[in-house]
Amino acid sequence: MDPTSTPQLPSRFKMGATDPIPSSSPAFATPARPFKIQKGHAPPTKASILTILLPPSTLRPVAFRTFTRKHNLTISSSALQTLSVFVGKNCGSGWREEGLAERVLDEVAKIWKRAGGGVIVEEGKGASLNTILQTLEGSMSGGRIVTAKASSQDGSAKASSGGDVGRIEPSHDRSFATRGASEEDDSKLSFHPRHWLKVIDAFDLPHLTYNVDKKYFEVIKSKPTLFPSPSHQTTLFRDRFNLVYQRLLRNESFQSSLGAMGVPSLQRSSSNLAIQQSYKLTPIANLLGRSGTSHLILGLLTISPTGDLALVDLTGSVELDLSHARMIPEDGAWFAPGMIVLVDGIYEEEDMVMGSALGGNSGIGGAIGGHFVGVSICGPPCERRDISLGTSNRQGSGESASSGGFGWVDFLGVGSERAQGARMRRIQEKCLRGEPEAMEAPARVKVAVMSEVNLDNMRTLDALRKVFSLYNYLALAERPETFILMGNFVQKATINGSGRAGSIEYKEYFDSLAVVLSEFPALLQHSTFVFVPGDNDPWASAFSAGASSTIPRQPIPELFTSRIRRAFATANSEIDRSKTSDPPGEAIWTSNPARLSWFGPIHDIAIFRDDVSGRLRRTAIDTQTESDEPDTISNEALDGATTKAVSVAPVRADQANGAKANTVSSAALMGRRLVKTLLDQGTVAPFPMSVRPVLWDHASAVQLYPLPTALILADSEAAPFCMTYEGCHVMNPGRLLPDGGVPVVRWVEYDLVRNRGKVKEERY
Repeated sequence: MDPTSTPQLPSRFKMGATDPIPSSSPAFATPARPFKIQKGHAPPTKASILTILLPPSTLRPVAFRTFTRKHNLTISSSALQTLSVFVGKNCGSGWREEGLAERVLDEVAKIWKRAGGGVIVEEGKGASLNTILQTLEGSMSGGRIVTAKASSQDGSAKASSGGDVGRIEPSHDRSFATRGASEEDDSKLSFHPRHWLKVIDAFDLPHLTYNVDKKYFEVIKSKPTLFPSPSHQTTLFRDRFNLVYQRLLRNESFQSSLGAMGVPSLQRSSSNLAIQQSYKLTPIANLLGRSGTSHLILGLLTISPTGDLALVDLTGSVELDLSHARMIPEDGAWFAPGMIVLVDGIYEEEDMVMGSALGGNSGIGGAIGGHFVGVSICGPPCERRDISLGTSNRQGSGESASSGGFGWVDFLGVGSERAQGARMRRIQEKCLRGEPEAMEAPARVKVAVMSEVNLDNMRTLDALRKVFSLYNYLALAERPETFILMGNFVQKATINGSGRAGSIEYKEYFDSLAVVLSEFPALLQHSTFVFVPGDNDPWASAFSAGASSTIPRQPIPELFTSRIRRAFATANSEIDRSKTSDPPGEAIWTSNPARLSWFGPIHDIAIFRDDVSGRLRRTAIDTQTESDEPDTISNEALDGATTKAVSVAPVRADQANGAKANTVSSAALMGRRLVKTLLDQGTVAPFPMSVRPVLWDHASAVQLYPLPTALILADSEAAPFCMTYEGCHVMNPGRLLPDGGVPVVRWVEYDLVRNRGKVKEERY
């Protein structure tokens, strides 16, 4: 080409060529119109949106109609502000006329519920609102959501799974698509029950607090610490009181029944019309100026600075006189300082009493003058788990699911009941019934629980060898899936000096246990062993010398457990896992207390090792009753509305005419008193900090609200028992080696499906 010649245009730009494109700017060859793009190479067209500034108050009616009325969700102010910015940016001026905002908010609500978010839509409630909005923003065009369908080999579109917030499901026939995708995903899961077992450490539980204004649980965003502010101790007891108070107000006895016009409903009693009565609570501050009147007070039993018994609530405190009070039911529960109780009595105002010197008539925030004479005292009635969660799990009842409850709250960190319950029940059904193509044998659903396993006693190793040999020769389907061994693993506190067991001796005890476990490789290959420490186990006992130390308590350090872990690794290496779907056996060292979660929120088993009964007997208050009957309780009283503890073992009734009500043994009575006391209080440590220290920032680990499906309460000072109270099955295995010279080993075998335990005993 001649460098001095004028450059020529390519042939496709010459006049007369095919599809010529004249230039409006010859210097830069800018085309007068866009290039014609060949078919199949067109970029996606995205309609332009005129961004507007949308105030939250303007979007609030649409958000209320979509989130609250349609999806039963509550949106916070911060979340409404975030959604207003998002809708104004991505929907523009057509957000109202074209209905773009309502469609976007509806999609956000659906993804929020599928992702396991709470009933209150805000950041940090189980799902990320910002993540959901970022995902939606990439799938929007012209203010509308464009669903990207992934075509399968047969050309059909598949919807994303319910828990995936990174993809958006088609808006049409969403329920069918979600169910089909979930069933497809479930088919790829393992249907062995032990795959769905999760041991939750007390320090890994979500840190929740009850918000009185929102009437909902909130996640504490601050990081827990062992040295918190002193105000956290006050928050601990305030949260405990608020939980009992909101639970009490939902009880039928404290709800007034109103008719359609707001008039109290009338029910016919014989030939008279009687208004249905309900109990009403009176704050302590409202007692001022009402001397000689009867009131029902909910308060915390405490010891005042003067050494007298007092009753405290959020409004004030008053001196309490229980010298003439009657317990309801009589001898059915313990009442000790640190517990929240209901006291019915008469307020007597006096001018010159010690309470006036302390707080005068200040009312709120201090002690009021006079004293409250208790006529009767009882614990707050317990609430069933299905009522707390707002579900309809009562067998044999046609009640529908309650609109209230805390079903959207994730109490264990495994998913909430409303978000994961239906799917986990479907998986549980497949696991427990067994499918021929998925499992070789029926599911094993047994748990063996042993407490007070003193390894420094040589008889303990013989007793464990007896228990393991019984299960080792059973069929694989009849062996327990989990063995729970609970301390104290030594009879005396593990400290150096004073002639007691030191760290070297303590490790040797676990090495001896590893030798015994190695004799049963089949159990190590197909079972999970959970170890829970006691008061004498390290390292808490190093400074407490076996006395009450702080709870929750850390697991036993790995320094002492290396030989047991090696025994499990050796046993698992001897089996070919490719020929079986059974997961490998493992040893888990957890805290005290701890939680066992089976199939997510379906089965919640709380574990706590402590001699609670002895502490209750030492600190319980003594009241003078007018009855001179012996220390027994009748079955009729136990079958009442507020005392439903039923022993698994049947009790024979006296069939003679005119005979007195049947009485139960002292051991069963103690078990029922213990169960009712703890479950009514909603905590395993209903004591002041001086009696049972609790780490303030980990207090949620000791609460029993909502009630777990089962509670393993290892109390070596109480007789073994298994009983159910308000749907919660409570088990106490007692001591592995009972007192006495008879060579007997005792433990509890728990059936997960039936939610029932049985005390077992064998000679060795």
